Amino acid sequence: MTLPTIAVTMGDAAGIGPEIIVSACTEPEVLNRCRPIIIGDAARLQAAAEIIGRTDLTFQTFTDPHQASVEAAPDNTTLSIIDLGLIPAELPWGQLSPVAGDAAYQYIKIAAEMATDGTAQAICTAPLNKEALHAGGHLFPGHTEMLAHLTGIEEVSMMLSTPQLRVIHVTTHVGLIDAINKIEPGLVERTITRGHEALTRAGIEKPRIGVCAINPHAGENGLFGYGEEAEKIEPGVKVAQAKGIDVTGPLPADTLFFLATRGDYDLVVAMYHDQGHGPIKSLGIESGVNITVGLPVIRTSVDHGTAFDIAGKNIADPRSMVEALNQAAEMASQHEPNHVG
Repeated sequence: MTLPTIAVTMGDAAGIGPEIIVSACTEPEVLNRCRPIIIGDAARLQAAAEIIGRTDLTFQTFTDPHQASVEAAPDNTTLSIIDLGLIPAELPWGQLSPVAGDAAYQYIKIAAEMATDGTAQAICTAPLNKEALHAGGHLFPGHTEMLAHLTGIEEVSMMLSTPQLRVIHVTTHVGLIDAINKIEPGLVERTITRGHEALTRAGIEKPRIGVCAINPHAGENGLFGYGEEAEKIEPGVKVAQAKGIDVTGPLPADTLFFLATRGDYDLVVAMYHDQGHGPIKSLGIESGVNITVGLPVIRTSVDHGTAFDIAGKNIADPRSMVEALNQAAEMASQHEPNHVG
């Protein structure tokens, strides 16, 4: 069987992305499942390889994505790279750089084009730094919103996945007050539906979905909050139930996450960023994978940031990148290209 091609973006060159990519893209368990083609900077990846002690590596470079899709031959001692050559040799590790921020955007742009035209079957992204991205002239909150823009999609959802827990978010990169204002029944229902569709495509025949409340104890019959559960969440849940989706809520978030990690639910719908991210990250960043749901292409990512404090020091753990690549490969193998989410 032909292995799926995964477009792997290098992320912020000043962060840990280059190091974890060098490690993950030469892992036998990854290479047995997919064909990773890195979009980034060959010189930066070579520097990262030297930092982590992989002086045995060779670098197969391309400038044309279509040529790379035909000729790339990555293995455990060869990295296949679409080399954009945007990073100066003197760029320091661990420091914010508008040059690195702009480059991170350019990598994503190429990856989106490859996945859209079928040159790659999925995208897997190393972390970028939002401040650097903005300094580089690209005013997106993060990868999720950037990829939605590049693929012409108005609304997508962020799903975080670990072996013990999956979470999809109604809102993500907005402040808490703005998030509560943004939540409304239609958005809740669409998020539930996207999560249900993603899990059924992943082979879960009838996903069990639990929906978080906003307030403590789901409002305690009006004791906490101002009726947000009844106004903003319950109508969306009822519409999803009427469509045949097995969904329950709104439930107190603390109770729901306990029940989900026990196995009672396949997916938790979180109302805002930290409500969903906190439980996932407490289970271990190394096992978490970020999946963008609702795009016309498959996209997975590590569930951690650029970690400027440890970049260039051979400390970064590549396991989340390995998991993200494996999950991208699994999703690409199960589904027709360009029809995901």
